[in-house]
Amino acid sequence: MRRIDNDAIRAAGEVRFRSEYDYAIFEYARSSKVIQSVERSGVKLKGRVLDAGCGSGGTALSIAEEVAFAVGLDLSPRFSDSGTKLAREKRIKNVAFTQGDGLKLPYASESFDVVLSHSVIEHLPSAETYIAECARVLKKGGRFYLSTAPTLSLAGAHLPRLKVPVPIHLFLGRKLAFRVFVFLAAKAPWMLKEQSSANTFVKLAESGREKEDDLLTPVTLRGMSRWISRSPFRLISEQRYVTGFFKRLTPPFLRPFLLEIPVVGDVMVSQIECVLEKP
Repeated sequence: MRRIDNDAIRAAGEVRFRSEYDYAIFEYARSSKVIQSVERSGVKLKGRVLDAGCGSGGTALSIAEEVAFAVGLDLSPRFSDSGTKLAREKRIKNVAFTQGDGLKLPYASESFDVVLSHSVIEHLPSAETYIAECARVLKKGGRFYLSTAPTLSLAGAHLPRLKVPVPIHLFLGRKLAFRVFVFLAAKAPWMLKEQSSANTFVKLAESGREKEDDLLTPVTLRGMSRWISRSPFRLISEQRYVTGFFKRLTPPFLRPFLLEIPVVGDVMVSQIECVLEKP
């Protein structure tokens, strides 16, 4: 299991929105955490692996260093000047990138041994179609690692952070909170914790543009369970990671009950991690 370099991740994260190449470097540095989470969940990275929503391509490159062949797919060709460049620099040859739709994967059935999806499903208009497509391209007995966060959590809201840590999306609703952050990015960026190199809201505002909301499907704990139950997959494991704040606030014996309460559980959980197997 590769070593996690938190200093490198932090440094890359602070400038990740400077360019797609910088974001690929950040993904490559952060991938050690993703790979560790995948291996901790019991999924063995081997054979042909698909990163189904690869972004700038950094994670797919890191995976390629662990397996026979890795493929990164994204709807936008963000990887064209980032992942491919980084691959050349690191002399990684067992990787390929594809521009394509996660709802209609451009691969033959049973093409991959493992499919990974990290913080992707919320950006697609149909979670169930996406999961079904990932099942189609997996070989029988193949594993699907699916990780995301509830939309009501700070991680899952995909919104900037205020310097004063107030989760305004819980009070205003996400749509209105999104508009508030667009306004602050343009008129009062000093109120935001991250500046342009780590914040797309501010980066776009500096060039006279507005951030478009790319969160298309709200994620909830119950919704995730429903999507999986309707899919071709068999659930192997599911982990729900509670934020540090709620770990400190709630006694351990009470948390399982709170997580089953709609909305309450969605606010408490910072990450949902599922391992699915194709029968």
